[in-house]
Amino acid sequence: MTILVSLLAAASYGLGDFNGGIFSKRGGPWAVSLLAQLAGTVLVLLVALVDGGSPTAGDLGWAVVAGIGNGFGTAFLYRGLSSGRMGVVAPVSGLGAVLVPVVVGVATGERPGALVWLGVLAALPAIWLVSREPADDGPPIGPGSGLVDGVLAGAGFGSLFAALAQIPEEAGWLPLALNQLVAGGAIILVAVALRQDWVPRNRYALGGVISGALGSLATGLFQVATHQGFLTVAAVITSLYPGFTVLLAATVLREPVHRAQAVGLALCAGAVVLVAAG
Repeated sequence: MTILVSLLAAASYGLGDFNGGIFSKRGGPWAVSLLAQLAGTVLVLLVALVDGGSPTAGDLGWAVVAGIGNGFGTAFLYRGLSSGRMGVVAPVSGLGAVLVPVVVGVATGERPGALVWLGVLAALPAIWLVSREPADDGPPIGPGSGLVDGVLAGAGFGSLFAALAQIPEEAGWLPLALNQLVAGGAIILVAVALRQDWVPRNRYALGGVISGALGSLATGLFQVATHQGFLTVAAVITSLYPGFTVLLAATVLREPVHRAQAVGLALCAGAVVLVAAG
């Protein structure tokens, strides 16, 4: 169940990123990402009215931590994609999203089997290869290549996953709504600090509403997955979401899949099989 729900979360994240990438070209990445978080807040609040749960102050505190990680991860990812090398920023952030919750899971007592660890090891190069751009043959990776933004984005997304896993099932959906709201505020703060335009100015920015719905669904599914099994397993499978984005780009937009991405997709499949077998 953990693997299936995590795969659904990865698919939802991947579809949300695909949608956000399309609308960001005309609506602006900061505006689209902000509306995605705000729309997600409203949608999750509506669900919380039906399944309110009983969150404690500690649960809401973890939601705030998750929201800060979510917002800062998104902000630094967009900054890196716009000013650094996409082929560095995207895979580095993806690796960070895996490593942080895996470290937290092991530190809190999780002990996955040998096959699961083989799946984790297969997932790391899989995420890197799938996320890389084929034309990224520039100078060696360094501070000016987008590496710093990738590391910060990965730390943010990894913190999001690790913090959400600390919120119990009985807390309901209200902490997830708080996570989305805090993330929106963090995006605004970083955009203002970097002097970026975050105000939605045209109808294309409304595409963020779709991404927000998909992102909220993915976040909820990820949290369900952590309730059913190891954080280590849920984080690794969910972090394979770039593979779904690449597949969508190839099938819908007819973008070619280069050799490294094909190898990465094969490793993604292998990682899922290994984790499932473990």
